[in-house]
Parts: sequence; structure tokens; C-alpha cells
Amino acid sequence: MSALTMSPAKRWWLGAALIGSAILTVIGAASLVVYMGAYDIAADSPHSQAVFWFMTTIRERSVAAGAKGIVAPPNLTDPKRIASGTAQYEEMCSGCHLAPGMKKTEISQGLYPRAPELRRGSSLSPAEEFWVVKHGLKMTGMPAWGVTHNDEILWDIVAFLRKMPALTADQYQALVKSASKTHDEMMRGMEMGMDHGDGGQSQH
Repeated sequence: MSALTMSPAKRWWLGAALIGSAILTVIGAASLVVYMGAYDIAADSPHSQAVFWFMTTIRERSVAAGAKGIVAPPNLTDPKRIASGTAQYEEMCSGCHLAPGMKKTEISQGLYPRAPELRRGSSLSPAEEFWVVKHGLKMTGMPAWGVTHNDEILWDIVAFLRKMPALTADQYQALVKSASKTHDEMMRGMEMGMDHGDGGQSQH
């Protein structure tokens, strides 16, 4: 019996069986590649274009979804907040993401995917930047700073990120020096606040 003479129900089941078989074949082939270690996960071996697109799309969609509902504070342009964020960025972020006037570091050159040079700006919204800084990104080397830092400190970093593309190297260094507290001093203050039950309001 040919497919043309089959009843609609039988043609549907035949199509479903063929699609199911194709899916199982693809899953089986992918499982074999994974089990044999055939896919190169070395950081000095770039992804294929298809894998790179897939991972980038997953990351962008996940960040956008995670940042929904996050409300940025209204004072991200406050000079004190920016100065504080500069000090935190210098300590926590510049080794990978660099800074105005800073040459590429050993770690920034060895990461894959490469950490974006944030002095060049970002397409992320403040809420998305906050989400990334707080929760990190799997398989990128980006840590979840929210595990060890409260939201106030992380928003300070976001405030600085919004300002950094407009800074020269000299202006950046001046901001680092102008911060009222160093990173270590701010961390001690945060820990003392937590001891007294004031860890800062948390956003997801």
C-alpha cells in the first residue's frame, strides 16, 4: 500500500514514526559524540558557528528573562555611587573585562568565550547588567557575585558600567582614588551590616 492510498490516520502515524525515528537517531548520535569525548571543549579551540550561535542565543534569552521585574534604582548617575562602583570594578572585574587605558591581561586573553571589554559599552539594560553581575553566567568564567556581595554594591558596579565608556584612562584612575571606601573596607562594612540584620534589599 502506498502512502497516497493510506487513510489520513495511517499517514499521520507514519509521519510521526518517521519523525520520531529521526529524533532518536540525532539523540543517539549526539550521545555517542558526548560519550566518546569527540567534542573539543578546550578553551583555546573556538566553538563552531552553529554551537556559538546556539550558546549565545541561550545566554541572551536567559538574561533577558531573568532580568524581567528587576527595577533599577533612580540614582545610578550619582557620582558617589559611580565612584564606589569604580573601586569595586577595579578589584573584582578589571582583570577579565579590562578598563580604560588597561592592556589585555593574561587571564583576559585565555578566557573563552572572551570576556567583553566593557569600556567599549554594552547592549544590556541596567537590569540585565545587574542580573549578570549578581548571578554570573555558566561556562563563561563569569562568577555570581551575588553569593558574596549585597545588592547595593552590585548596583554601584552597574552605575559605573553605565559611565565607563565615556571615561579616559586618567579619569578612570581618578575615580578609583576618589572612592570613599576600598573594596575590602566595603566588604567589611557589608559583613557588619549582615551581622546586625541589615544585608540590603535583595532583587532577583
